[in-house]
Amino acid sequence: MADRRLQVFHTVARLLSFTKAAETLHMTQPAVTFQVRQLEEYFNTRLFDRTHNRISLTEAGEVVYGFADRIFELYAEMENAVREMTGEISGSLTIGASTTIAEYMLPALLGDFRNQYPDVTIHLKVSNTEGIVSMVENNTIDLGVVEAPVSNKNLVVDKCRDDRLVAIVPPNHELASRKRVGMEELLKYPFICREEGSGTREVITNYICKTDECRQALQVAMELGSPEAVKGAVEAGMGISVVSNATIQKELRLGTLVAIQLDPPLERPFSFVHQKQKFRVRVMEELLEFARAYCHEHQDDEV
Repeated sequence: MADRRLQVFHTVARLLSFTKAAETLHMTQPAVTFQVRQLEEYFNTRLFDRTHNRISLTEAGEVVYGFADRIFELYAEMENAVREMTGEISGSLTIGASTTIAEYMLPALLGDFRNQYPDVTIHLKVSNTEGIVSMVENNTIDLGVVEAPVSNKNLVVDKCRDDRLVAIVPPNHELASRKRVGMEELLKYPFICREEGSGTREVITNYICKTDECRQALQVAMELGSPEAVKGAVEAGMGISVVSNATIQKELRLGTLVAIQLDPPLERPFSFVHQKQKFRVRVMEELLEFARAYCHEHQDDEV
């Protein structure tokens, strides 16, 4: 409803990147540049300084950005007020989720939410935990769902549920008959792990290794970018790993992997993370409330 030129400018100013703004707005970069130039022509002044492939706001740009913030907040309040009267829940949200959550938890949650609120459109971006937190910090997504602790105190973190992690080995592995395994034993075998920036990798590394000497002793055989790839490498006998118990239910039923409980046990939180905004659109509040209720109802489920 707001001036499209102002919306595009606000996104570019917030991200300080035409490329990231184009991705966030689902536009081409030339289209973003055109909209910003249209606004600059309207005000008859430059809103951005462009030097050495970097952009920054001019003094006029800072003024426009400040007013745009207030304008869009008023628009959101207006829409909420009217929808509160009509009972309508509609709109669009962009959610980001780390790989494990996007593949194994969110489909059911978002499916149930869509059934209850068919007029809400949800866009999903998938990255590792580090990438999702960065998107929330930059306001490129409305809500993130991550699988590791979040250190940024300026973000709101709502814990959804605990996720239990287990060691996995192929059925013919010498550890396959064990009920439990300690961290010192895991160091004896080639280890298949996720990539740097993965929440799973961070949690596991902190669990296994409390010292630099231990980190050096960990025999990282492969670094892979998804839970499916990690499981495949372990099934092929290329090493062992530690994964979320929720990701291996199919393999356990088929007998292609064996899960071993960790001693001591290892759990990590699945959490919602978002900006400390003083005002949020109603559809965001509805999704958060729905997600909290869903997590409480399914807290003991494996998936």
